[in-house]
Amino acid sequence: MSALAWSLFGNTLRGWRRVQAITDYVHRRLTFGYQFARSTRTAWEANEERVGVCRDFAHLSIALCRSMNIPARYATGYLGDIRVPQVPAPMDFSAWFEVYLGGRWFTFDARHNVPRVGRILMARGRDAADCTITTTFGQSHLVGFQVVTAEVNSISSAA
Repeated sequence: MSALAWSLFGNTLRGWRRVQAITDYVHRRLTFGYQFARSTRTAWEANEERVGVCRDFAHLSIALCRSMNIPARYATGYLGDIRVPQVPAPMDFSAWFEVYLGGRWFTFDARHNVPRVGRILMARGRDAADCTITTTFGQSHLVGFQVVTAEVNSISSAA
């Protein structure tokens, strides 16, 4: 993975521009689809297969960042549909990644690759194994879940 990362991004300016170049690459490289979900897919396999779910977008981005000596971590939570065009499928749990630049952590999302509001962070870790949303033993069936997000206008009061 390191040789790939350095060949693709070694000449990109360090910092934000390099991370954005990695994010852009992953966004263009992978095709998202729930039918592509496979819990055993590695970052290398995602790059080669060119498909995945948000977890794969995050894992590949993290692997490329770490190969370039950029501290990166996995993040997961709920990504609502505030200020984005309506789509037929409801939004749901999502994965993204964070990088440490200039003394603080910044959020990047290779799947969507546009700034989003309304992220509800549930967990951070090294990878998806650190941040499982559910763990079950044996067969289980999701009956349903509902998360509601809404934009709230802040009103400041004069003292």
